[in-house]
Amino acid sequence: MGIGLLGFQTTIANSVTLGGTGVHSGAEVAITFHPAEPDSGIVFQRVDGERTISEFRAVSSQVGNTDLCTVLGFSSSTSIATIEHVMAAIYALGLDNLLIEVQGAEMPIMDGSSAPFIEAIEQTGIKALAVKRRYIRILKPVRIESGPSWSEFTPYDGMRFEVEIDFDCPLIGRQAWKGDITPSVFKTELSRARTFGFMRDVERMWAAGRGLGSSLENSVVIADDNTVINIEGLRYTDEFVRHKTLDAVGDLALAGTPFIGCYRSYRGGHKMNANALKALMSDPTAYEIVETPTRRQRVGPREVVAVNAP
Repeated sequence: MGIGLLGFQTTIANSVTLGGTGVHSGAEVAITFHPAEPDSGIVFQRVDGERTISEFRAVSSQVGNTDLCTVLGFSSSTSIATIEHVMAAIYALGLDNLLIEVQGAEMPIMDGSSAPFIEAIEQTGIKALAVKRRYIRILKPVRIESGPSWSEFTPYDGMRFEVEIDFDCPLIGRQAWKGDITPSVFKTELSRARTFGFMRDVERMWAAGRGLGSSLENSVVIADDNTVINIEGLRYTDEFVRHKTLDAVGDLALAGTPFIGCYRSYRGGHKMNANALKALMSDPTAYEIVETPTRRQRVGPREVVAVNAP
């Protein structure tokens, strides 16, 4: 199935700020999206008042911890955590260049989904830049396995995700989501899917200093009797796999540029997503860098051309 590809890089029209609670730290945090110049990429900057603590480009080589969330950086004193929901929104809307200023150590969890970030970005507007966009086109399968779990990239004329989960919980069980990622598909089918967890894991996570900001306002919580505690229930009947797909979109956005291909996973997660991306990037025969011609604003995936890119 074909997709529409933008020929030019993008950024946002104006700066926009959001605030909320860090799901793991429990601390109040604020982030500001700023427009950025062409070829800047997505850059996270951790600040304390006017002082810059650290700066990371959102690429796989900068990924540290992947337990429960995706973290940029390798030291808790400088790292920036829980970036996956923000990166999913950025990737799905086709943004190439942003400076994200972070007052705190992690992203605000908001309602546990990507929807608030989508809304903020759309309100400020997206602006095209006069520089061609590049893509990573998958040329051959790349697969990793870990016990019963596996993830793989395969060639495909589109940006496709096929994610399957299998939980030993009758409420969740085995669920799958498949589809080509476009702004419209992401917004309607994935963006509102919230993070989820089990009540039985709460005390263990708190003892480890994690999940301190988690609540029924930002997480779907499953009780010991395998029912949803949240009064409003689920936003989608299969919200669990849709959120896992949302996470995968955000994790794979750390390729540093959009990919043309299909990503499939079974019983995956942040670590599997990160390791699959690293496996792909470590095999230069598995992909090529391509860009769209500028004669039209939107083209099909077969019309992109290979380039010599860094």
